[in-house]
Amino acid sequence: MTKLTALVIGLLFGSTSIAYAEDGQALYSSKCSVCHQAAGIGSPGQFPPLSGRVGKIASSPEGKAYLKDVLLNGLHGAIDVSDETYVGFMPSFNSLTDSQIAAVLTYVSSLNTPGKAPAFSEDEIKASRSTPKKAKEIVSERAALNAIHPLP
Repeated sequence: MTKLTALVIGLLFGSTSIAYAEDGQALYSSKCSVCHQAAGIGSPGQFPPLSGRVGKIASSPEGKAYLKDVLLNGLHGAIDVSDETYVGFMPSFNSLTDSQIAAVLTYVSSLNTPGKAPAFSEDEIKASRSTPKKAKEIVSERAALNAIHPLP
């Protein structure tokens, strides 16, 4: 869906959030579901579930920053999720536009999240993109975030 289409839908229905959710879902399906499966359920022992977790992580500014950094820079190494350790490699998706990354993160944040899910904006992604991080920094960022707000 183009930005023009999203704008027209937004003008007709009073909001562009539906258009972004649809864009995010389509992008997720084509870029992320191979590993994280449909609806973000994950693959035990290989790829962690996203559903019900990303929205919780994104509920704090530190969590949003971490999620943006993961999509822009990738993540590899061991992470613990719901008492299971995952050792893998998530590639960087920095080849996507700021708008596309915002749409994917907004969509994934909405999966199995009660209430209003956190949303990501193109401007937020652009700001995060301006300060690339190395893998070690993202692992440290995750550990610091987990100490402040235990990750689900």
